[in-house]
Amino acid sequence: MRHLNRRKFLSSSAALAGFLPISQMKADPEPLFRISLAQWTLVKELKGGKLDNLDFAKVAADHKIEGLEYVNQFFMDKAKDSAYLAEMNKRASDNGVKSLIIMCDREGNIGDPDKKKRSQTVENHRKWLDAAKALGCHSIRVNAGSAGNWDEQVKLAADGLAKLTGHGAKMDLNVIVENHGGLSSNGEWLTQVIKKVDHDRCGTLPDFGNFKVSDEESYDSYRGIEELMPFAKGVSVKNTVWDDHLNQSPLDFEKMLRIVLKSGFRGYCCIEYGGFEGLNSSRERLEQARKTLAGEFPS
Repeated sequence: MRHLNRRKFLSSSAALAGFLPISQMKADPEPLFRISLAQWTLVKELKGGKLDNLDFAKVAADHKIEGLEYVNQFFMDKAKDSAYLAEMNKRASDNGVKSLIIMCDREGNIGDPDKKKRSQTVENHRKWLDAAKALGCHSIRVNAGSAGNWDEQVKLAADGLAKLTGHGAKMDLNVIVENHGGLSSNGEWLTQVIKKVDHDRCGTLPDFGNFKVSDEESYDSYRGIEELMPFAKGVSVKNTVWDDHLNQSPLDFEKMLRIVLKSGFRGYCCIEYGGFEGLNSSRERLEQARKTLAGEFPS
């Protein structure tokens, strides 16, 4: 009987077993986007004491979600607490989820007309850059609050953002801006601000549902997302959108995600609504849209 050499034997055995050798196997294609969870989705539970910040990673994992987007309000006094941040890291690792962003509020206006207050706002955010680095995040999200006319606010917001981005860049971290009320919810205005900063580390966190500028003005969500996506480091998924006339309507998942993917974005789409009741349905709608669009955007 002729003896098979080891390589032929292994190859033949693999074929008989119904699978190919590792060298001939194709890796699973990367998904068009991954799904993350914003803590603000569970704001009632977190503020009401029904959920602790440290248990957030487990909630995400239990709902088959891969990424975490924290909100600083839920661990406001822990930014410099290395032991606490280490425990957050451990919880994320133990549950197989990845820390992505810290959304920062209540630290002042990055475009404050008062130079000292603007500088203080930049300084206030630096501890969150340190915390983001400790957690393994890629970005902190800030708000582009300012005052004055259109051009004045562009100049002031860009000034504060440029200074904070300079600190972030030294740490390989991004400083990203969400459309979050006021002129920041006008896609054209926020695009001007980011272009004025003109730094790869300064980007956007486009939010599908946050295009209400004021009680008298709104901005079309689909147009706004298209304008902000070239600078996006993530996206926040809400289930309603705005038009230019203060009207809200249900999100067309496929239409919006087609805009997101056409920009070249292949990062995390973050659920930021629904509470515990809506988490699974939100994830399922994102998964279905991802499956439907796979043929249009081959990996």
